[in-house]
Amino acid sequence: MPTQPVGQGELTWFAEQFDAIAGNIERVIQGKRDVVDLVVMSMVSEGHVLIEDVPGVGKTLLAKSLARSIHCSFQRIQFTPDLLPSDVTGVSVWDRERGDFVFRPGPVFANIVLGDEINRASPKTQAALLEAMEERQVTVDGSTRGLTPPFMVIATQNPIEHEGTYPLPESQLDRFMMRLVMGYPSRAKELEILETHGRGSSYVDLEPVVTGADVQRMVDIARRVYVSEPIKEYLVDTVEATRHDPDLLLGASPRATLNLQRAARTRAAVEGRHYVTPDDVKAGLIPVLTHRMILRPEAQMRGAVLEEIVEGIAGGVPVPGSGVRT
Repeated sequence: MPTQPVGQGELTWFAEQFDAIAGNIERVIQGKRDVVDLVVMSMVSEGHVLIEDVPGVGKTLLAKSLARSIHCSFQRIQFTPDLLPSDVTGVSVWDRERGDFVFRPGPVFANIVLGDEINRASPKTQAALLEAMEERQVTVDGSTRGLTPPFMVIATQNPIEHEGTYPLPESQLDRFMMRLVMGYPSRAKELEILETHGRGSSYVDLEPVVTGADVQRMVDIARRVYVSEPIKEYLVDTVEATRHDPDLLLGASPRATLNLQRAARTRAAVEGRHYVTPDDVKAGLIPVLTHRMILRPEAQMRGAVLEEIVEGIAGGVPVPGSGVRT
């Protein structure tokens, strides 16, 4: 069955909702509109985000502000070494009155889930998120329960601390659509933060600007953005090039290709277009690909940087036209 083309009215509405969400978050997370946009894009692209940075730059606050901007459920999981998988997914307990086991859902049964300091939990507990992130369902005691859309995991970790942490395995990293770095604010923005937050957090004043149903409609619009055959070939050629780069021990997976296409579709919709261009693909290369790639030891010794390798790969892949339908 052919997909219904995206109308201009839908694109206008999409851009308005996107700007409303991002603008609302920016009231709290100042000077980081590029990062905010990528987080919202990931949500609309049905992806998950790993935010990796030093303490105090606003990782947790960004996730909480996104959840507060949408009229939906939110749960925070503080990952610690003693956290159990059942603390994430839920557990069945015996109910005396009913004479049967009753399932008590864990925090993963929310629309937006914040996994704070995810690398502090054991690999077994980290793995409890795998099924939820990929299949949007949770299996406990042989029973499978679906998760209500929209569903998004935003995980944070500190790249500096290594003691008492468990690095995320490749299988877990691959489930995240994007890995983002917040970075320190500019001097001017930090002065502005002092003025804005000096007498209290503006986070408490945030109100929802869209509903969960609005987000699902945005997801549907983004799915219907047109991707031509030349653009699809460009996507595949770019990701495949990471698998043959001499500096890389591990290239990006087919899941990365799918995520890159989803992100490109969403960016096109944000820009008011019903079709994807090569620039939409290029914009997602670094946040979508770098955390899925591993440098060879000799490349690490030379000081090779994944971002520069991705940029080099992008420069070496022939760029097609947009292939817009008339």
